[in-house]
Amino acid sequence: MLHTFLISLAVLALLSIVLEEVTHINKAKTTLFLGCISWITLFIAAQTPEKTAIISTELNENILEIATLWLFLMSTMTFVAYLNAKGMIQMVVQKIFPQQVSVRVLMVQVGFFSLILSTFCDNVTATLVSLGLLTTFNLDSQMRRRMAVLIIFAVNSGGVALITGDVTTLMIFLAGKVHISELLVLLIPASVSVLLLAVLFSLKAEGSVSTTPVTQTYQTIDIIIGLIFLTTIVLTMVLNVLFGIPPVLTFLAGLSVMFLVGRSSKSKDEEVQILEYIRQVEFDTLLFFLGILLLVGMLKEIGTLQLLTEVYSMYDPNISNFFAGVGSAILDNVPLTAALLKADPILTTSQWLGLTYSVGVGGSLLVIGSASGIIAMSKVKELTFVSYLKYVPALFLCYCIGYSLTLFLANHLHG
Repeated sequence: MLHTFLISLAVLALLSIVLEEVTHINKAKTTLFLGCISWITLFIAAQTPEKTAIISTELNENILEIATLWLFLMSTMTFVAYLNAKGMIQMVVQKIFPQQVSVRVLMVQVGFFSLILSTFCDNVTATLVSLGLLTTFNLDSQMRRRMAVLIIFAVNSGGVALITGDVTTLMIFLAGKVHISELLVLLIPASVSVLLLAVLFSLKAEGSVSTTPVTQTYQTIDIIIGLIFLTTIVLTMVLNVLFGIPPVLTFLAGLSVMFLVGRSSKSKDEEVQILEYIRQVEFDTLLFFLGILLLVGMLKEIGTLQLLTEVYSMYDPNISNFFAGVGSAILDNVPLTAALLKADPILTTSQWLGLTYSVGVGGSLLVIGSASGIIAMSKVKELTFVSYLKYVPALFLCYCIGYSLTLFLANHLHG
C-alpha cells in the first residue's frame, strides 16, 4: 500500500510536468513539493528507530548527490551567465560560424558543435553553451525549439564516447567493463544518429539566418575569465582521471578564481562585481532538479530500481540494454546504471558498449529524461513536455539506428 502511494506520487509529479501548460503551476514547485512529501511519508511509515535511521542515511546520501549537482550547476551557469552578458559567446560563435548561413547547414553545424563539445565537457556545460549559441541567431520559435531538441540529443550522444562526457560512461569505465579505446567506437554511431536527426529536422527548413552583431565591447578581464572557464573544463577532466577529484570541486575552485580575478579588477567607472552574476542563474532549474532527484531517490529507496535490474536479467542483454535506454527517459540514468552495475550481469564487451550507448542517449526520448533536457526546458520557453513529444518518433528512430550501429561495430571490432 505504501509503495503504491509513493509510486503514485512519482506519477503525479510526471503528470504535473506534462500538464504545466494547462494548470499554469510551475513544474519546479510541484516536483519539489511531491519529492519532499514522498520522503516525509517514508519517515512517518518507518515503524522502528532502526528503519528511521536507515531512511535518514539514504536521504543524506540523496541530498549529497543533489548538493553536488546543485553546486556544479551553479558554477557552470554563473560562468555562462557572465560570458553571455559580456557578449563573449556571441563573439566565439561569430568566429566559428558564418555570419549568414542557411538553416539546413546551421542545423548540422549546431548538432556537431554540441556533439563534440559534450565529449570533452560535462552535459550541463555543453547544453548551456550550445543553448547560448542559439540566442545569437535570429531564429523563429519553431526552429529554435527544433534546434533545442537537436542539442539535447547531440549532447547526450556525445557524452557516451568519452569518460569526461557522461557520468554513466564514467561509471561503466571505472567498474572495469570497458576501456577508453573501446568507448571511442561509440563516436561513430553517435555522429551518424546526430547527423540523421539534423537532416530530418532540416527537411522542411527554408531560407537562411544571420547572427546578431556583437555591439558591446569586451575588456581584457572578460577574455581572462573566458580562459579561466576553458581551463576549468580541461582541469576538471584531467584531475578527475589522474587523481579521482570530483568535477564539482574543480569547478568550484575555478569559480572562486573567477571571483578573485573580478574582485581585483576595475572597470572604467566602478569595480566589476562578478559575484552578481550568480543572481542571473535561474533557480527554477535547480529547484526542478531537486524535486526530480528526491523522487528518484525515493524510488531507489523502495526498491523500484532494484526491481528493474531483476527484469533486466530475464531477457537477452541486447534487448534489455535497448529497453534500459528507453527506461532512462523516465528514470534518472545514474541510479539506473548504478543498480545494473551492482547486479553485475555477465556481458560481453559489445553488450557493455550497447548499454553505455543506450543509457547515455535513451534519456533524450523524453525532455525530462536527462539533465540536458531539463536545462533546455527551463531555458527555451518554446520547449515544453508536450511540445517535445512531437519529436519523439524522429528521436526514437535515430536512437534505434545509433544503438543498432553500436552493436554492429562492437561485434565486429570486439567480438
